[in-house]
Amino acid sequence: MPQAPPLVLKNGRVIDPAHDFDQVTDVLISDGRIAAIESGASAPGARVVDCTGKIVAPGFVDLHVHFREPGHEYKEDLASGARAAAAGGFTTVCCMPNTNPPNDCRAVTELIVRRAREAAIVRVHPVGAISRGLKGESLAEMGEMKDSGIVAVSDDGKPVMNADLMRRALEYARTFGLTVVQHAEDLNLAAGGVMNEGANATRAGLRGQPPAAESVMVARDLELVAWTGAKYHVAHISTAASVRLVREAKARGLPVTCEVTPHHLTLTDAACCGYDTSTKVAPPLRTDADVAALKVGLSDGTIDCIATDHAPHAAQEKDVEFDQAAFGLIGLETALGLCLKLVDEKVITLPQLIRKLTVGGAKIFELAGGTLQRGAAADVAVLDLDARFTVDAARGRSKSRNTPFHGWELRGRAAHTIVGGEVVYSSTTENAR
Repeated sequence: MPQAPPLVLKNGRVIDPAHDFDQVTDVLISDGRIAAIESGASAPGARVVDCTGKIVAPGFVDLHVHFREPGHEYKEDLASGARAAAAGGFTTVCCMPNTNPPNDCRAVTELIVRRAREAAIVRVHPVGAISRGLKGESLAEMGEMKDSGIVAVSDDGKPVMNADLMRRALEYARTFGLTVVQHAEDLNLAAGGVMNEGANATRAGLRGQPPAAESVMVARDLELVAWTGAKYHVAHISTAASVRLVREAKARGLPVTCEVTPHHLTLTDAACCGYDTSTKVAPPLRTDADVAALKVGLSDGTIDCIATDHAPHAAQEKDVEFDQAAFGLIGLETALGLCLKLVDEKVITLPQLIRKLTVGGAKIFELAGGTLQRGAAADVAVLDLDARFTVDAARGRSKSRNTPFHGWELRGRAAHTIVGGEVVYSSTTENAR
């Protein structure tokens, strides 16, 4: 493929948290890489994009998406998921392994890598399964999958209930330098609950699962991490108790990280009382006190990054009774607008937010993205923080429509998304490719 011509992003506020850089200047992109960040940067024949009044940041990195390919392409595929990611300012995403068949072997990993190369307009990194078939009974071949392109391992969607298997997984993953990502949920305590246990579940007449279903699993795993020394990441953390446990583990020097979703920072379990199945997520939406604790954890550095847990489902899987509906919501195109509310609330600053959306996640899986350093791949998000829009599920780029934010008025969206020096999304043309 011919290399895109040089590109100058002019007069934007350039924020690169990886290097504590924040000033109004120009960015020159050449040969798919960041060539210069300085006032007056230019190159012969370069296209100039006026970024006055806009933010120029590293492309967002999402450690947790479900693109459903192979096997469930009617919900999402790598091409449609990548379009949604680009529209949200994401240039790198990591796909969870609960596909059909699961990504638990070299053949499936290679398929995803090949299809992503052919169809995706952003960088797609597969996450391999911890256990064969996601059954939690025996370990998957992590070494073969790493050779084929995985960046971490997880049975996401299903917790690893067997403590001995989790110990072995941590030991095995450590030999390959892989992070183990846990969907922290004790299934015995969760007991089929469809929302958070508490007063709102009682009012709604829905089965609840206690917050301890998450924190008990986190506590168990942290003891195994202390034993094995392996890298461990808590997916979509949602309770005050879990945040406290991770904070204490970090103080002990354990190699522990965690992520939080925009929806767990925005909604509480009260949203489930309207029986909108788009609010049925795993882990469930929690209480005001939990949301407050998540915000503190984000502010003080306990929570390392923001990930969307983009989980598309078809209408027939959501337009049913709440008890029967699938868990999950789509989140790539609303992430920035929701997260900017944290800046408005002074929970974190704008540079801190960009860190949580970029290098914060990239470091965890040792990905190359998340920086505008000279010589780095030119994966860039140009953000218009003044743009206001109404969320319209029917107009999203995902194949699915399961968002609880339909009709919400949000501020802030990607104006341009650039991957390897090529503009793959522009708000003015909807899709530049």
